[in-house]
Amino acid sequence: MSDHNLNNNVGRPEEARQPEEELAPDAPPRPADQGTPKAHKPRGFAAMDRALVSEIARKGGKAAHSAGTAHEFTTEEAREAGRKGGRATHARRRSSESA
Repeated sequence: MSDHNLNNNVGRPEEARQPEEELAPDAPPRPADQGTPKAHKPRGFAAMDRALVSEIARKGGKAAHSAGTAHEFTTEEAREAGRKGGRATHARRRSSESA
């Protein structure tokens, strides 16, 4: 079979052409085990004791401040963050009042 003429319909009249097979996408891959889903186990910080997570966060904050890489809000930045939080928290209430 020659590689240059793979399509049997090339050069044939319309009546003599063979219908081409419809191409369909492959089905998505499925997991090997189709049984009951496994229970989700928390990972990372979600699996740790809350006190331990808090301790790690506290140490990270102290390290960032001592290294000088921690962000410290100015009064104006804190005021703007509070405004944004209030808008986001009460957005539904404001939209229902104006409707």
